Amino acid sequence: MGLPSRRRRPTPMSQWNPTARLSYWAFHANRRPSYMRFAYLQLGSDAAAEDAVDATFDSIMHEWLRMLHMDRLDAYAWTILKQRLVDRQRARSTGPEPMHITAFEAALKEARADRYEVLADTIRFYSAVSRLAERQRDAVLLRYGLQCTPREAASVMGVDEATVRSQLGQAHRRLARLLDASAGS
Repeated sequence: MGLPSRRRRPTPMSQWNPTARLSYWAFHANRRPSYMRFAYLQLGSDAAAEDAVDATFDSIMHEWLRMLHMDRLDAYAWTILKQRLVDRQRARSTGPEPMHITAFEAALKEARADRYEVLADTIRFYSAVSRLAERQRDAVLLRYGLQCTPREAASVMGVDEATVRSQLGQAHRRLARLLDASAGS
């Protein structure tokens, strides 16, 4: 007979109390749209984004009863999403980088400007964004890529609004240096 698993089995949702079930589904309904949009920016396809977000919510569901006792439930959920995105990026076959796909989409939307110039500028910008620290990059993508307010970005990331504003300020300074350096090249 083998040793019992150190990892306990999650309590099936059918055994949760009604408040826990309702809180999970409210969290799911509230976060899924922004998680999907963020995952799409990272992965470049609806199918990959949906797989990553579904895996995220499966993990959250398994941990939900424990998460309800956490001070920063949103931050923990954000960490789970980020890990599922890394998992999907590792499993993905080679192809164009998702941020570059977004650059093409941006160029196609901008009808009045020179599309090549918009595309080149957008690729330069996303290339610079990819060189930011992870939290700065997340804040920039949520704020500018997904048009979230700093308050909305903070809520999604599970941090204070002041933290997002600080990350954005640091990112702006770093991006200015990176874009100035790439313009001179």
